[in-house]
Amino acid sequence: MVKLEETPLPGVGVRYDFDGRFGKRVGVITHRDGRREIFVSRRDDPDACAQSIVLSDEEAEAVADLLGGSTITRHISKLTQDIEGLAMDWVNVPGTSPYAGHQLGDTMMRTRTGASIVAVMRDGQAIPAPGPEFPLLAGDTVVVVGTPGGVVRAAKLLSGED
Repeated sequence: MVKLEETPLPGVGVRYDFDGRFGKRVGVITHRDGRREIFVSRRDDPDACAQSIVLSDEEAEAVADLLGGSTITRHISKLTQDIEGLAMDWVNVPGTSPYAGHQLGDTMMRTRTGASIVAVMRDGQAIPAPGPEFPLLAGDTVVVVGTPGGVVRAAKLLSGED
C-alpha cells in the first residue's frame, strides 16, 4: 500500500506526495485557488522538482477519472488564509488589468493596499523580488503578501475593480 503524505503549505494549499517506484517522489499540490499541480522529484530531495504540470479544474477532473478516482468539486469563494495576521495569495494579471504593460511601481501597491508583490510567475519561471521598474504583463501571476484585507485589495487593484 502506498503511504501518502499530506503537508500543509501555508498561504499556498496542501501538498500530497508519496515515494514511487524507481527512486521518484510523485505528488500533487492543491492550491487554494483550485489549481492542481502534478510534480515528480527525487526521493532523496523532494523539494528539487524534476517536472511539474499545472492542471485546470477540467484537466484535473479528466486525469482523476482516467486514473479511476472520484471527482469532488469544491467551490471556495475568495478565501484568504490568515496566518498570524499574514496572508499570501497568487493573483493573475488579466488582459483587462489597467496595469498590464505598465511597471510594477505604477500600481503603488504597498501604499494603496498595504500588500506587496514578492514574486512574479511568467512563462513557468519565477521572478523573485521584482523592483518597481519591473513590467507587469497580462497573464502574469503575482505572489502577493500582506494582511488578509490588503491581499484582497491588491487583487481588486490588479483586476481594475479598485
